Amino acid sequence: MSRGTVLVCAGGTGGHLFPAEALAHALIARGWRVELATDHRVEAYGQDFPAAATHIIRSATPSVKSPLVMAKAGWSLWEGYWQARALMARIGPRVVVGFGGYPTVPPMLAAAHLGIPTIVHDANAVLGRANRLLAKRARVLATSFPDVANGGGRAIVVQTGNPVRSAVVAASAVPFVPLVDGAPLHLVVFGGSQGARFFSDLLPEALGKLEPSVRARLSIVQQCRPEDMARVTQAYAALKVSAELAPFFRDLPARIAASQLVVSRSGASTVCELAVIGRPAIMVPLPHAIDQDQSANARVLASAGGGWIVPQAELTADRLARELTAFLAEPARLEQAALAARSVGRPDADARLADLVERVAAGLSPGESS
Repeated sequence: MSRGTVLVCAGGTGGHLFPAEALAHALIARGWRVELATDHRVEAYGQDFPAAATHIIRSATPSVKSPLVMAKAGWSLWEGYWQARALMARIGPRVVVGFGGYPTVPPMLAAAHLGIPTIVHDANAVLGRANRLLAKRARVLATSFPDVANGGGRAIVVQTGNPVRSAVVAASAVPFVPLVDGAPLHLVVFGGSQGARFFSDLLPEALGKLEPSVRARLSIVQQCRPEDMARVTQAYAALKVSAELAPFFRDLPARIAASQLVVSRSGASTVCELAVIGRPAIMVPLPHAIDQDQSANARVLASAGGGWIVPQAELTADRLARELTAFLAEPARLEQAALAARSVGRPDADARLADLVERVAAGLSPGESS
């Protein structure tokens, strides 16, 4: 028999849906019914979400650069708010948990106005704009990283970590394989769910600057945009580099676990998964981000010794070639960084957040996370 309903709200990107999915699995295993409120993008990333029902809520992202876009977004959010109020009356959730993105604003505000306790979870080291708004009305702000400000809200702040998918937890059981003389360096490169053109441009040029003996020791798994696949494949073939390229790897956690070095962006899910699996990374934060959240995320791993931050403007082909050559010359650095990355991972974040949901549902004090 169900213990009640928890409504999970998330924007339709992988960075929002994946931790929400991990929490949903944990709650369902404890006897809760979980329903999902999101937007139409769930079709791309939410195929594996275990919700008993999925509700598409009207929403939009405001833009201060365009009064017309701002007005249209405001109207969509207003419609979504009343849609969400009707949903609350119909399903009667005991707790509503939001994972960020503007699609969470209508249901989270509706729940707060109806007196239903809400929990805001933010995966990043800096609160997103939607979560800054919602934290002012939430019962609890759950964070992935320490020292995240609550946006001036009244919410109690509890660090739970960022829930990761079961595939990531499984990958964390794979031990790091130290690099030995003559063995290949397994390198994984990705920049978001569909790959980043920056890396597709950078890697072939950087590898072309390596000594042939160094280049021969690289084994690469890389995400590329579909429109970049042909030219990157051709470039690697000309360089005689062993590489497996794809627009998307569904088994990316296992690929990371099989690597000794990752080159990637530093979104919250990426950083948390690197830490749980325990693999070092050259992290290239997305430039020009409004809140510089990827830079803040990367600093958490880098300050622990689990990776290195290189701003995109500074990661030239010459710089990357030097870095790869240095790692092959001093492979112990990779092993040390892998251990340091694992030291800040929280593979039990889903259980911690599920504990928090149950305490709030029972009307108990959220308390402090250990």
